[in-house]
Amino acid sequence: MNEQNAALIQSFGMMALIFVIFYFLLIRPQKKREKAATAMRNSIEVGDEIITIGGIIGTVVSVKDEYLVIETGSDRSKVRITRWAVQANNTPHESSVESKK
Repeated sequence: MNEQNAALIQSFGMMALIFVIFYFLLIRPQKKREKAATAMRNSIEVGDEIITIGGIIGTVVSVKDEYLVIETGSDRSKVRITRWAVQANNTPHESSVESKK
C-alpha cells in the first residue's frame, strides 16, 4: 500500500511539473504578446502609419471607438477597418521610446 501511494504522488508531481513548464514556456509569453498588441492598438492616433493583418499599409485619418479610417495608396482611397485588424504601428511614439530605455 505504501508503494502505491508513493507511485501516485510521484505521477501527480510529474503532471504538476509539466503544467508549470507549459505555463512558463507557452501561456505566459502569449499573454505578454497579447497585452503588448492591445496596448499598441489602443495607442493609435491620427497620422500614424499602420499595417493591417491583411498587409494593407496606410495612414490613419480618423479614429473612432472600434473603427479606424485609413488612407492608402497614391490615389488616397480610404478604408474603414476595426482596431483588432491592426498588426503593426510603424510610427514611433515618445512613450514607446521611453519604455525601451
